[in-house]
Amino acid sequence: MRNPESDKTLVLIPARLASTRLPGKPLADIGGAPMIVQVARRAKEADIGRVLVAVDDQSVFDAVRSAGFDVVMTRVDHQSGSDRIHEALLSADPDGRFDYIINVQGDLPTIEPETILASFRPMQEPSVDIATLAVDIHDEDDKKNPNIVKVIGSPLSAERLRALYFTRATAPYGEGPLYHHIGLYTYRRRALERFVALGPSVLELRERLEQLRALEAGMRIDVEIVDSVPLGVDTPADLDKARAILASRSL
Repeated sequence: MRNPESDKTLVLIPARLASTRLPGKPLADIGGAPMIVQVARRAKEADIGRVLVAVDDQSVFDAVRSAGFDVVMTRVDHQSGSDRIHEALLSADPDGRFDYIINVQGDLPTIEPETILASFRPMQEPSVDIATLAVDIHDEDDKKNPNIVKVIGSPLSAERLRALYFTRATAPYGEGPLYHHIGLYTYRRRALERFVALGPSVLELRERLEQLRALEAGMRIDVEIVDSVPLGVDTPADLDKARAILASRSL
């Protein structure tokens, strides 16, 4: 189903060239195209709004432009993807045409278009400031892994939570599901502008989780439950997996 707000929706894909574990990550070849181009293709397949890539290097800019996608240059020194997409938004849309901003990480080349669409669904509720995604955790080791962020939320339906907290700890306590947070966000424009103006919060710095800034400021984050975690490419092994996944889809 096409997004009825597509004319007011901008999908922003931040891409930072520097990467300790996988140098030159946005330009890594996957199926004959740079990874950042594959992410842009997935976003275009979602047919949810205009797609714009925000980069910090001329070589990445040129690769995206040559593939036919819109791209904007941003500063190298941004501390987070949200800061980068905000700069890109102001550059590309100074007049405020777009009301909804979807932040798709630039290292998700195999993400399903349906997953991108799912991140927009909570925006049907006018009081939601930010929407994001989560997956039910089944692996016991994952429940204890501090690198897997958990979202604690109050159930609104079988497919949605209202976020109360995000943590690296194993939480909440007791019987019941635990949810793995997926860092893909849809913002109302005014929420993104407020968010980047706030600056880091106490709990954000303690947990090293940027989304806590919004909760501490009283902003509402709703979470759509999806079926699987998209593969984030951070290492050479992840890159091999992504290549295999896209190769299997083209068969």
